[in-house]
Amino acid sequence: MPLIRVRPAHDGEKMRTLDGVERTFDGRMLLITDGGGPVGLGGVMGGLNSEITGDTTSVLLESANFDFLNTRRTSQLLKLRSEASDRFGKRLDPGLALTANLRCAFLIAELCGGSVRPQYADLFPRPREPTTIDLEPDFVERLLGIRMERGEMARILEALEFTVTGTAEEGVPLRVTAPSHRMDISIPADLVEEIGRIHGYDRMPHTLIGDEMPPQKRNRPLDGAERIRDLLTGSGLDEIITYSMISLSDEAKLHPEGGAVDEAAYLALQNPLSAEKTHLRRRLLAEALNTVRNNLRFTRRVTVFELGAVFHPQAGSLLPDEPLRLCALLTGPREPASWLAGAEPPGFDFYDVKGVAEALLAGLEVEQVTWEPGDEEAYHPGRSARVLAGGELLGTVGELHPRVAAAFDLPPQPVCALELDAGALLRHWRDDRQMEALSSHPPIYEDLAFVVAEDVPAEQVRALIAQTGRPLVREVALFDLYRGEQAGPGRKSLAYALTYQADDRTLTDGEVAKVRGRIVKRLKKELDAELRG
Repeated sequence: MPLIRVRPAHDGEKMRTLDGVERTFDGRMLLITDGGGPVGLGGVMGGLNSEITGDTTSVLLESANFDFLNTRRTSQLLKLRSEASDRFGKRLDPGLALTANLRCAFLIAELCGGSVRPQYADLFPRPREPTTIDLEPDFVERLLGIRMERGEMARILEALEFTVTGTAEEGVPLRVTAPSHRMDISIPADLVEEIGRIHGYDRMPHTLIGDEMPPQKRNRPLDGAERIRDLLTGSGLDEIITYSMISLSDEAKLHPEGGAVDEAAYLALQNPLSAEKTHLRRRLLAEALNTVRNNLRFTRRVTVFELGAVFHPQAGSLLPDEPLRLCALLTGPREPASWLAGAEPPGFDFYDVKGVAEALLAGLEVEQVTWEPGDEEAYHPGRSARVLAGGELLGTVGELHPRVAAAFDLPPQPVCALELDAGALLRHWRDDRQMEALSSHPPIYEDLAFVVAEDVPAEQVRALIAQTGRPLVREVALFDLYRGEQAGPGRKSLAYALTYQADDRTLTDGEVAKVRGRIVKRLKKELDAELRG
């Protein structure tokens, strides 16, 4: 009788398999040999030299179990998929090897008229320990929601070839041993699943939850953040995500006048990824500018934004405060070059980024918005503004200081930035605003120009007009600014377009004149403004 041996293949060893293809093996593939060489590839396919033909008179039956991971690897590397590799790749019960061998011998004797020699050998060095689980009846009731007798549980499990002991002992768990082929059973919940499946889910009574559903609450910060993203992408900006780790040298570039960076105000990393990224960011601007610089290598126009957390150390606390911040950057031509425009299109300026901010504030229904001259060090003097809502500072909008842009190796063109406290912004977000009915009565339009001192902000004049003319003055918009001889030295002329309208009637000229008189009188009193003829 030949000696059947299972061994790892030698690197480069070859064999022609049953499909007629010569295969080359490596040292991790298993071969079945008969003393004269390989006769089969373990768990995958037999060798062509062991093929049964019409002249075969003697058959040696070999039944084995192979490691499923090794079988999958061999099948994939050789690109050889067979019924055997599919079965062994799913992890079969090793205890079935002898049973399968005997069953095959019985079928040969019954169907083919052969004779079986009653001789076999079995090498099973590490038999698998049976899986035994303690099952508490109360645990079954808790998971299934129904009360079941211990005897019924035992009956169901024994019908599935489980061995159950302790059935008659009340107060102690059932001792359940799984059959060797049930390799999916490892915890008590697996047994509960078997009991519930055989008992029948359709036999379980319909019941309501014994408690009220918890109140459903919105995740307002998450909804608000997504709303901000929708509004900015709708304005033509692309979202970016930058690293939270920054270099203090980049932070120093945001101080064009040479102001020192207070290292204590930043959270230092104990194990930084690189020598440059040693601290956590306090603002988004520096890394966003690095991203703009990198993108300008490939395109002339960049409009991006980032919404993310920054990190502020807290005294007496190991963890920092992580407020949500918003940063947007615009640079390059306002519009793509086109033969329709003729000349080179103008670049982005302060009013473009201010328009993005206004669109964002309008989309979030933020009310009582005011603008003030900005004094942020990183921004261009006279081309930045602070935006407030209800008196609370939201952030800064404007053009960056040319020295800041140069420090980040940006081209000599305006770079417009928006930095807002997203947490404060969302505190003023109104998502429950009710729609107001439109008046069916015609409006009256009127233009008024006022001569004021040079240092009087146009927004202050607009706010006074709107406040004094309320409720008949619906809209006030600045449309012209004039400085010259007619305005006088140290003074300027601001022209506004006013819209008068009432909800319940058509306004008369007398009513409009009365409102106009109040506006002129108040501006004269508080701002020394003269109505320009």
